[in-house]
Amino acid sequence: MTMTEKSIAFREYLADRVSRVETELAAVWPTDWEIPANLEESMKYSLLAGGKRMRPILALTAAEALGGRLEAALPAACAVELVHTYSLIHDDLPAMDNDDYRRGRLTNHKVYGDAMAILAGDGLLTHAFYLVADTARFGVPAEACLAIVSDLSRLAGPLGMVGGQAADMEGVQGITDARQLQAIHTHKTGDLIVFSLLAGARCAGADERQLEALRTYGYSIGLAFQIQDDILDLTGDEAKLGKPVKSDERQHKVTYPYLLGLEASRQRVVELTETAKQAVCDAGFPSPERLLELADYLMNRDH
Repeated sequence: MTMTEKSIAFREYLADRVSRVETELAAVWPTDWEIPANLEESMKYSLLAGGKRMRPILALTAAEALGGRLEAALPAACAVELVHTYSLIHDDLPAMDNDDYRRGRLTNHKVYGDAMAILAGDGLLTHAFYLVADTARFGVPAEACLAIVSDLSRLAGPLGMVGGQAADMEGVQGITDARQLQAIHTHKTGDLIVFSLLAGARCAGADERQLEALRTYGYSIGLAFQIQDDILDLTGDEAKLGKPVKSDERQHKVTYPYLLGLEASRQRVVELTETAKQAVCDAGFPSPERLLELADYLMNRDH
C-alpha cells in the first residue's frame, strides 16, 4: 500500500469512528428520562456541535490496538467527550475566557445565558460517570469499570484538568519558562487525553505495561497538541479553525511560540510525537498501527 493509499485508509477509519461516536452521542440520554427541556437543549447544543472528537477516537483506538470490541469502549469514549464539552462550556463563560464563539457558533452562554450554561456543564459532567458505569453492560469487568471511574475522578478533577485550568487562570501571566507552561498544559490538556487512552485500554483488558506506555503516549501527544494549537493560533486559517486567530496574542497569553519561537515549537511537536510513537512500539500492542497513524495525524493537523 502506498503512502497516499495509507493516508486515505486512515482518513476513512477516522470518518467511520467519528460517525459512530456522533451516533452514540445523539442518543446518550435514556429516552425515558424527563430532563427539563431548556437544560437538555443547552447540553445538546454544545455536545452535538461537531468537532474533531479526538478524545473519544483515542479511547476507541486504544481499545482496538489491544484487540478490544468497539461496542464495549463506546460508552467510555462518549463519557470523555461529555467531560471535554462541559469544560469548554465553562471555559467560554465571562468569568473564565469570555469567548463569544466556539466552532464557528455562538458559545453556550451567549444562547442560553450564564446560569443555564453552568448547569449544562454540570449535567454533562455527572452523566459521564453514568456512561462509565454502563460499560459493565458490554462485558467490561467491574474491576475495570471501577478503575475507569477512579481515573476519571483523578484526571478530570482538581488534581488533573480542573487543577490545570485553575493554574492557567491564576498564573499564566507570571510564567517565565517552558517548564512552567508545560506543567499547566500537562493537566489542562494532557490529563483528559491520557484518561481517554486508559479508559479504552481498560475496556480491552490492558496490562500495566501497556497502560504505562499509553500514559507516555498520551502526555506526549497532549503536549504536542497544545503546542500545535499555539502555532495554529498564529499561523492558522480562521475559516478552518472556526474561531479568531491571534486571540492568544490579543489576550497577552504566554504560549510556546512566545517562549520558544515558532520554529523551535514546531521541532518540539515532532520530538514529542516520536516519543509517543516509540512508547507504543515498545509495549507489545497486538495492533498498534492506528495509534501510530493518529500521532502523525495530530502533528500535521491544520485545525
